[in-house]
Amino acid sequence: MKTQDLFHVKRPEIRALHLTWIAFFLCFYTWFNMAPLATTIVKSVGWLTGEHIKLFAICNVALTIPARVVIGMAMDKWGPRRVFSVLMIVMAFPGFVFAFGESFAQLLISRLLLGCIGASFVVGIHMTALWFKPADIGFSEGIYAGWGNFGSAAAAMALPAIAFYLFGGEDGWRYAVASNSVLLLAYGTFYWFAITDGPAGTVHRKPRKVAAMEVSSYGDMIKLILWTIPMLGGLSILVWKIQRMGYLAWLGAAIAYGIIVAAILYQIVQILKINLPILKTGVPKDDRYDFNSVGALNSTYLANFGAELAVVSMLPSFFEMTFSLSPAAAGIIASSFAFVNLFARPLGGVISDRMKSRKKVMLIYMLGISVGFFLMGLISAAWPITLAVFITIFCSIFVQGAEGATFAIIPMIKRRLTGQISGMAGAYGNVGAVVYLTIYSFVDSQTFFFVIASGALSSFFICWRYLKEPEEAFSGEYYLSSVDRDIEGEAILGDLFSTEMLAPSLKEGQIKMEVGPHEK
Repeated sequence: MKTQDLFHVKRPEIRALHLTWIAFFLCFYTWFNMAPLATTIVKSVGWLTGEHIKLFAICNVALTIPARVVIGMAMDKWGPRRVFSVLMIVMAFPGFVFAFGESFAQLLISRLLLGCIGASFVVGIHMTALWFKPADIGFSEGIYAGWGNFGSAAAAMALPAIAFYLFGGEDGWRYAVASNSVLLLAYGTFYWFAITDGPAGTVHRKPRKVAAMEVSSYGDMIKLILWTIPMLGGLSILVWKIQRMGYLAWLGAAIAYGIIVAAILYQIVQILKINLPILKTGVPKDDRYDFNSVGALNSTYLANFGAELAVVSMLPSFFEMTFSLSPAAAGIIASSFAFVNLFARPLGGVISDRMKSRKKVMLIYMLGISVGFFLMGLISAAWPITLAVFITIFCSIFVQGAEGATFAIIPMIKRRLTGQISGMAGAYGNVGAVVYLTIYSFVDSQTFFFVIASGALSSFFICWRYLKEPEEAFSGEYYLSSVDRDIEGEAILGDLFSTEMLAPSLKEGQIKMEVGPHEK
């Protein structure tokens, strides 16, 4: 697949790609509509402070953690078209509440719920994987994610101008934020009718169970449990932060902690319930996969996308305070970090496709992130602002490219588990954001950038040790195991028997169909 192919919109897969990145763009445009307006909101709502905004920033990414896991399971059950459409329509409503909220509780809860829209990313990843082959997956996923991620940059550039110049007045920010929800409602409805889950005749390959991820060994099951605990436990950081700021009594905090513990225990029970019978029966050799790769990619997404979410949330105010800029000017300059999504994330996918070693590409990018954030930690008011912007763009190229390289690998680890693996890795991106933003609330900006640099370097070593090069990573078709073929055969038979016109013929033996035997 080449760049010029993107203009062939009559091709079904290209049309699907454009429809899907636009949906993702609108979701991220809405998700990040607070950061560029943060100082304006504080001035407009007299009782809000900078500490409230930092709390809202953590809330903005917190529920995305469980949402991405739930969305991953929902996709495997109902398909990405339905999930994406419903997500956009539902998320429009907390957007309206945040726009016109008058109390702290309304703003806090709506911002918390709106964080679920961050799960939109994994939906499009799965949709794109249904439309494109392994040889093109890096580029197509990069275009989807890069152009869609640009929604955060578009919000930083456009929303201050929309609030000030289009709507004007003290409440201009409210109408600017509300306009996002109007777009979500309209496009969510359109998307339902405009696209299908893959080309005509595509079989929706589902995992045998969607309540928990399947694994290939008892050791991998233990690793899955260990990786599940911090994924959900990260929410406890938000509870602690809200309690520490005095907005949650000890009883409410205890109840919240209890719910988090219950959710973790429930998920562990589901992991055992799903996997113990499978492991007891025995996993065919050709159906096994190495969970270490899932863990390694969890760490990369924590270190790259988690860093992006955290940095995008604080960068406008960082430039505004460091260089004494106006909110509009700071928003435009800070948008340079997300602006490079237009080419950097697709470039990460393209390089992963072309270099013939997806692991090596991943390692190079993670090392580049570490260097980039270290340099950003050195930025000060004494710097020329052009040099600060150059370093910001340099760092962002590696951050966005690493995200593209991560999701150039994920669809190939285990085809039928793509939704769940994407959901887990995506959730770890938000775990990273929650952790980083919490750290940011205690340290200065320079220290914050050094912390993120350390996280990227840690992920580099994890990938160097545990990430495996996926099988058939550059072939024209996805690798299907014997179990995959059996599941596909069952799906085809189910579709045929559910068709009233064909069912009588099948019963009479007039139509014969061969399904590949289960290899043992």
